[in-house]
Amino acid sequence: MNEIIIHIHQLAKQYKDSDSYAVEPTDLSIHNYEIFGLLGPNGAGKTTLISLICGLLKPTSGSIEIDGLNYQENKREIQFLIGVVPQEYALYPTLTAFENLMYFGAMYGLKGENLKNRIQQSLQDLGLLKFSNKKVKTFSGGMKRRLNLLAGILHEPKILFLDEPTVGVDVQSKNVIIEHLKKMNTKGTTIIYTSHHMVEAQYFCNRVAIIDNGKIIAKGTPKELIDSVENARRLEDVYLSLTGGDLRDYV
Repeated sequence: MNEIIIHIHQLAKQYKDSDSYAVEPTDLSIHNYEIFGLLGPNGAGKTTLISLICGLLKPTSGSIEIDGLNYQENKREIQFLIGVVPQEYALYPTLTAFENLMYFGAMYGLKGENLKNRIQQSLQDLGLLKFSNKKVKTFSGGMKRRLNLLAGILHEPKILFLDEPTVGVDVQSKNVIIEHLKKMNTKGTTIIYTSHHMVEAQYFCNRVAIIDNGKIIAKGTPKELIDSVENARRLEDVYLSLTGGDLRDYV
């Protein structure tokens, strides 16, 4: 088994003025080179947990260790180790695709011909090169989603956090995104991602954890989880068995 690259111990988050935890005290280890999926209904705590691990939220209690480092002593080093691709587009709509990536690349200390060459290659890899000088506000949803991914991986992070990276895109864009992520993983990037797409998660992830009401209620390989539930034939069956069929609308 590969070494542990992310270890959280009794990590919890309770928002101000809330009577309950958004994330209950949680222990979790993620191994180097894994593709780890975090699955759960709307409002279950997926995004909060990811935001805690990648340093976007301050925990109420507990500890986080990333590649042997912690945020108290090594925040800047961790920021360069990780890439974060949020569900909401983190792009400037009035700038071109190339200008957006120049900006995000500079944030990570990339510059000169190295940055320009990396942008050109990245745009080529995700089918956006011919649109590099078009303003992002003119892009389709799938094009924005692919560019949003590039903004988070231009510095070639060791660990990549993805929040619903294929939500709301066409099948072709989804396929390009997943194949690119697989290629990154084979080159050594550890991937942690949230998704509502059970079929995608079943075939994309090495291991998954299912979270509901702020608690991790199951974790293992997709096969282990499917085998653990009677009559389950796919990950979606496990998910519904554990989380129920009630609607999870919230505002």
